[in-house]
Amino acid sequence: MPKDHFELQAMGTDTDVSFPAPNSRSGSSSDDFHLQRLGKRPLLNRSFGFMSILGFTCSVLISWEGILVTSVGGLLNGGPAGVVWGFLVNWLGTLATFATIAELSSIAPTAGGQYHWVATLAPAYCRNFLAYLTAWLTTAAWQVMAASTGYLLATLLQGMMVMSRPDHVPKPWHTILLMWAIMTFAVLMNSITSRTLARFEGLVFIFHIVGFFAVLIPLVYLAPHGEPSAVFTTFLNLGGWDSQTVSFFVGLPASAASLMGADSAVHMSEEIQSAATVVPQALMYTIMINGVLAMSMLIALLFCTADLSAALEAQLTMFYPFLEIFRQTVKSKTGACIMASIVLVMGIASGVGVYASASRMLWSFSRDRGMPFHDQLTKLSKNSLPVPAILTTLVITMLLSLIVLGSSVAFNAFISLSVAALYSSYLLVCILLLYRRLTGAFLQNRHSDSQLAVLDPDHLAWGPWRLPEPFGTINNLFACVYLSLLWFWSFWPPVASPTAQTANFSGLVFGSVVLLSIAWYMFRARHSFEGPVREVELEDMLPNVS
Repeated sequence: MPKDHFELQAMGTDTDVSFPAPNSRSGSSSDDFHLQRLGKRPLLNRSFGFMSILGFTCSVLISWEGILVTSVGGLLNGGPAGVVWGFLVNWLGTLATFATIAELSSIAPTAGGQYHWVATLAPAYCRNFLAYLTAWLTTAAWQVMAASTGYLLATLLQGMMVMSRPDHVPKPWHTILLMWAIMTFAVLMNSITSRTLARFEGLVFIFHIVGFFAVLIPLVYLAPHGEPSAVFTTFLNLGGWDSQTVSFFVGLPASAASLMGADSAVHMSEEIQSAATVVPQALMYTIMINGVLAMSMLIALLFCTADLSAALEAQLTMFYPFLEIFRQTVKSKTGACIMASIVLVMGIASGVGVYASASRMLWSFSRDRGMPFHDQLTKLSKNSLPVPAILTTLVITMLLSLIVLGSSVAFNAFISLSVAALYSSYLLVCILLLYRRLTGAFLQNRHSDSQLAVLDPDHLAWGPWRLPEPFGTINNLFACVYLSLLWFWSFWPPVASPTAQTANFSGLVFGSVVLLSIAWYMFRARHSFEGPVREVELEDMLPNVS
């Protein structure tokens, strides 16, 4: 067969089909074909290249900015040493997890992500149910993440106000209005054109790196430095647990939250050029870059914390201890606000990316008839943007924000769903891929383009990006162990004797969402949802089948 052709095996048949190979360098025709082999019609504009999607994922994670917010949980359970070593464990575990997800995104680069992979890898008897459950968990996680991003930014801005004017008293309705304003900006940025969004994310990546040094340099230069032993060997157990080991593991999920959400690139796959290779590369570079930046910021923050007790007490008024650490460092409220403003701007940019991923996940699940009102949610604007899904995400954020009027504790309990739900979806796809690996389900590559074969559960083939064996299997196994450990400890309360204010309600919220999705599936969805809908058949792709 000539080099400009390749063989394609039809689903469930031994028919060899020959047709021109797409030009992988051009991006468009190759990507469209990759999507059609998954049964999906290419409807979205591919405006993202490697650098713009790298900026996109780095802005969604904002790990060095996020570690400033999430480190408090580790300080209470684990102390400075627990936060440092716990983040290192999470970094290695997250790297292994997304190396596995990168392999899957190379096999099937689709906006559905996890639930599409589950539908492909799961056994036939539970395939549709597991795909549906995974889709609900992933969709709910991203919707809650959109709301939680708005809440974190609103409270950060209020904390800066309190630092500037100690007599200022934040009100719940202040928080709600700030959430709405910040998220409205995210909606506007997502509703213009995909090309504008791609350029915006490229600029955000530059600001992400420059902002890191703009905060790190004054922090290290102006603050008095503590002893290395105080950072690397000082463990604390302020939660009252029976042992320091239990305290360390209770604090472990806190720093993991700063590395959560890299699958945002996966849900943008249908808008990325050369997605089968660019998405895996972007995932790996994002985890490595953000891990280095977050680890550096974390160590600098701990070395420069002059009064840890005062910083922890500051969260009662300013919400986040790092604001007090900034104030202690530069000895100026104005200087501390300027440093915090960099974190706030990056957080707003993160909200844009979170809204993009949340809306694409909602749109994809609706495309497969898994959501109520799916006919409306799948509509696209004249710029090929899922505007109804974007606006629906805004409405959900606004409705969830009303919980703050009743209790911020209840709202925090609800937003904890994003951690448990996302890590559940990661764990399930990693387990299923390991199962398929060990049972030899993947076809051996007979041809350099064999990864372009029509993909179905009986004809699995690796994509162009994968880890070599046996390292791939070992890494896959390690990811499963890490995710199981993290998922288990994510349901533990921060103190041994919790009250209504300190209890961890994530187990209750997560269990309720799972039970409701199962009930909806049994009574309604199982009649309409049959896994990813195949919109393009083999005959449509290849009119001249020999």
